Amino acid sequence: MTERAKFLIEKLCSEHSLELSEYKELILARDDEVAALLAERAREVRQRHYGTGVYVRGLIEISNICKNDCLYCGIRRGNSEAERYRLTKEEILECCDEGYSLGFRTFVLQGGEDPYYTDDVLCEILFEIKGRYPECAVTLSLGERSHDSYSRLFTAGADRYLLRHETACPVHYARLHPTDMSYDGRMRCLRDLKDIGYQVGCGFMVGSPYQTEDELAKDLKFIEEFSPNMCGIGPFIPHKKSVFAEHAAGSVELTCYLLSIIRLILPTVLLPATTALGTLAGDGRERGILSGANVVMPNLSPHSVRTKYELYNNKLHSGSESAEALAELESRLSKIGYHIEYSRGDQKDFFRKEGI
Repeated sequence: MTERAKFLIEKLCSEHSLELSEYKELILARDDEVAALLAERAREVRQRHYGTGVYVRGLIEISNICKNDCLYCGIRRGNSEAERYRLTKEEILECCDEGYSLGFRTFVLQGGEDPYYTDDVLCEILFEIKGRYPECAVTLSLGERSHDSYSRLFTAGADRYLLRHETACPVHYARLHPTDMSYDGRMRCLRDLKDIGYQVGCGFMVGSPYQTEDELAKDLKFIEEFSPNMCGIGPFIPHKKSVFAEHAAGSVELTCYLLSIIRLILPTVLLPATTALGTLAGDGRERGILSGANVVMPNLSPHSVRTKYELYNNKLHSGSESAEALAELESRLSKIGYHIEYSRGDQKDFFRKEGI
């Protein structure tokens, strides 16, 4: 390991910030020794703020119908072979009922940009969930909407919103999306969500087509400056019916390296070890936790639809990433020195508990 790499890591630990060129340097400096030191520092920071608990979120994939045609996505509008579905309000509430009985205190409603889910429909669902389980958090991940729409959903009870920025480079964004979608539009949505008062999550794919160290450095600088409450990153995995079907998958190792960097940029960020990590490597989620992540999202969706929400090839849905396998997840986490934390897991909750 070079002295320069050590300097950049220690600067990041103390200042939680690097220059754009320094982020690129640190990415290019990646080797086993540098990665090990970054992961060690990330674990120290993560355990200082969150101990050894791993927050669990109950993921409910409410629809694979999407009006968009993103070039990398398996549920894109242009995939005529996708078997489409959408969940009714009653089915969503049944998922929440099951999740609550299993111990979940956060529900994540994720789906394509399905026009069926108007503000009126979603607000009714949110009122029902919050009426039954007022102590639970509800996270939405339903894509781009208007400021007024986000505001109505927030008033109805949504606490958090996940919207991956995908890339902090407008040129790169344009190479991954159809012409009717724009980088400026995505950034407007993220600003609106923060202004309204959501706990906001952004993120990107590691190893997406046309991505270089320059794009990754811009992503890290954007995350530093935007300062999200949550940040979801995972390796790119191609889908057989997408434009990038033949593109190579992203790297588990690089994803974990970047997770460690993000933990040092934002010490209290809620940082998932994603299903995509587990799809590419059997111990991928554990490796993510050991790199600084502190959230996992077991799948609460009805079994009948889990194989249909296929964003990428071979997406896991029935192993330890499923909501019914919490005992297996607890066992796997225990082997690496961690445990499931069932509380809703806001940043503010931790600080209140610690009297900070």
